[in-house]
Amino acid sequence: MRQRRLMNQINVVPYIDVMLVLLVIFMVTAPMIQTGTINVPSAGQVSAPPTEAIVIEVKADGALALRASTSGTSRPVSNTEFQRAISEALAKNAEQSFLVAADSKLPYQKVIDVLEAARNAGVQKISLQTQSSTASR
Repeated sequence: MRQRRLMNQINVVPYIDVMLVLLVIFMVTAPMIQTGTINVPSAGQVSAPPTEAIVIEVKADGALALRASTSGTSRPVSNTEFQRAISEALAKNAEQSFLVAADSKLPYQKVIDVLEAARNAGVQKISLQTQSSTASR
């Protein structure tokens, strides 16, 4: 009879298989465990209705015009009149919102210049006006 030799090595292949299965399980379940909650602030009753935005129109040639969003007429203004009109509107209401309506063919730098001038005048609430893509077709 032959004598059996003792094996002095450990076969690690089954352990690697188990570790890979555990790794996959942790990788799949980890994103599901992370639940985040966002505490959204609640709004009470508004004391005063929000003011209408003043629209800053920038024509294709770079000319500026101002109009109240409720009225359909706009009045052309120069750069100095623009700064003065914005300052006057902010003096009446510090929370006044503004809307920039720029021509689509206008260079981007002109729009940035108008936004920068409004920011320098103290405007805190300003947005860019866009139209839906179906309206232009």
